[in-house]
Amino acid sequence: MAEEVKKCGAFIESLKRNNKQIRDDRAQTIFEDAQMVYKREVEDIDMRIKRLKRERENMLDLSPTTAMSLVLATDFDAKSFIDKEIEIGIAIRNEEIKLDIATERYNYLFEGV
Repeated sequence: MAEEVKKCGAFIESLKRNNKQIRDDRAQTIFEDAQMVYKREVEDIDMRIKRLKRERENMLDLSPTTAMSLVLATDFDAKSFIDKEIEIGIAIRNEEIKLDIATERYNYLFEGV
């Protein structure tokens, strides 16, 4: 009599997994999800900093219509300019603090550094 070959599909193999294998799979899934989201957050903070810095630099462009025209001294609102400049500076600093903290924690949590 020919020996019967038992086929084992993914479903039966999944049912046969032991507790450690199940925990390992779950841990790996949780780790990967958290790492991807955390890494994306770090990247998003970095992008916000770059955009804020560009916005602050763009404030120095005082030629609103053409490259050859300038804002008239009477049209320039120094107080508004300074307030906006400081507001952007504070936003940059806050994002830099977030980036430092997020990067440090990312390295600790996911790269063992």
